[in-house]
Amino acid sequence: MTALAGPLTPTEADIAEFRQLHQRLGDAVESAVHGKRATVDLVLDAAFAGGHVLLEDVPGTGKTTLARAVAQALGGQVRRVQFTPDLLPSDVTGTTVFDPRDGQIRFRPGPVFAHVVLADEINRASAKTQSALLEVMEERTVTVDGEAHLVPEPFLVIATQNPVDLDGTYRLPEAQLDRFLIRTSLGYPDAEHEIEVLRPGSTAGRVADVPVVSSPDEVALMAQRLTGLHVADLLLRYIREIGVAVRHDPRVRLGASTRGLRALVRCVQVYAAAQGRNYVVPSDVQRLAEPVLAHRTVLTRDAVLAGHTPTSVVHEALDTVAPPQPDDHH
Repeated sequence: MTALAGPLTPTEADIAEFRQLHQRLGDAVESAVHGKRATVDLVLDAAFAGGHVLLEDVPGTGKTTLARAVAQALGGQVRRVQFTPDLLPSDVTGTTVFDPRDGQIRFRPGPVFAHVVLADEINRASAKTQSALLEVMEERTVTVDGEAHLVPEPFLVIATQNPVDLDGTYRLPEAQLDRFLIRTSLGYPDAEHEIEVLRPGSTAGRVADVPVVSSPDEVALMAQRLTGLHVADLLLRYIREIGVAVRHDPRVRLGASTRGLRALVRCVQVYAAAQGRNYVVPSDVQRLAEPVLAHRTVLTRDAVLAGHTPTSVVHEALDTVAPPQPDDHH
């Protein structure tokens, strides 16, 4: 292997170690968020893929509990920002303050300086404040008075937003939705789990009891290892063809960008490893296409009025693009 070959392929032992870690984290989070393992796993996949998560749901479904439980299980510093219409960009990023004791001007870091940042109800803040957070998500630095301050590694933003038709919400601009690796929702629990949550003494929502089962250094190391996981050219072509099918759909005004397709590649690497494999198969792509691509897909006004959704467009693209055959995925 030459020096130009990029990251090393993870070994079988690396994959086994990661799978156990992913399992431990999922179990820990599930002690507070009952019956939502698929969503929990998606959020963890995003964390290891180096991306951010947007949880979109009606109030009271456990978005903040999920975010806080993930943060607790991952270890490291957690900060929460409640977005409100009067929140200023400096309330998020930090600001310079004058220290009267020695006459120095110092940077006072804002809540984005943490390993996991919970941005609650992000669509209640003004566009200017939203973009301050989204810029940090992208650049991983805060620049104040010409000086750059790095946020910690790993850096995961879990933002929650209420559906846009609720009062007092500002729609996140399409270009900014692209900063989130995945968008997902919890929805209401099924009957069995909701009754379990209602039962007096249930541990649901008890984030303080979630065990810390990892550390920021371990997460950063594992994330780095997984960037070398093998994705066959046939699979890359498959991912691109799905992207093209979405872009060329007549109902679509703006399809998934190349950045969106790269995000899908990163996610499927992590997802495959969490299943205990050191290669990607077509079903990994089919599982992750919707949470990674739907929020990056903008429909024409006519399509929206006709009741179409980006989710249905992505699912139709999956139906029309033939996956590579199983005998040739290595």
